[in-house]
Amino acid sequence: MGSEEAEPYQVDTRLPEEMGSITLSRQIVRRALAECGYQGHHEDVLLVVSELVTNALVHGVGRPALRVRGSASRVRVEVGDAGAELPEPRDPGPANGWGLHVVRLLSTGWGIAAGEDGREGGEHGKVVWCELAARLTPLQVRPSEA
Repeated sequence: MGSEEAEPYQVDTRLPEEMGSITLSRQIVRRALAECGYQGHHEDVLLVVSELVTNALVHGVGRPALRVRGSASRVRVEVGDAGAELPEPRDPGPANGWGLHVVRLLSTGWGIAAGEDGREGGEHGKVVWCELAARLTPLQVRPSEA
């Protein structure tokens, strides 16, 4: 019998349209990571959540929608807003910020999808998503145990 992971844990919420939502989103995700038993680096997930929510607040339209799906080995973060303009990665640095560059470096995959932003009524917007995977260290076997 193979080992299967439990159904992914999921959180869906609307954040207030204010900069305090960055801290709130980190609290929500920290709790979600603990509850789903994610074995990867929690700080990496919290950093990408901060970046995605900040981008939605600064460059997006309306209240950001946050969705987190997680298991012990994988986490998917989605942040949507009602704006139609898609983000464009820029050269990272003090003038342009580090947002999507950080997301790209820490994630196993990321993207931008036009379409429903998670609102009731199917309003259109965009969702920026990323996935992170736990980098589990293989069990170390000592030569005397082999």
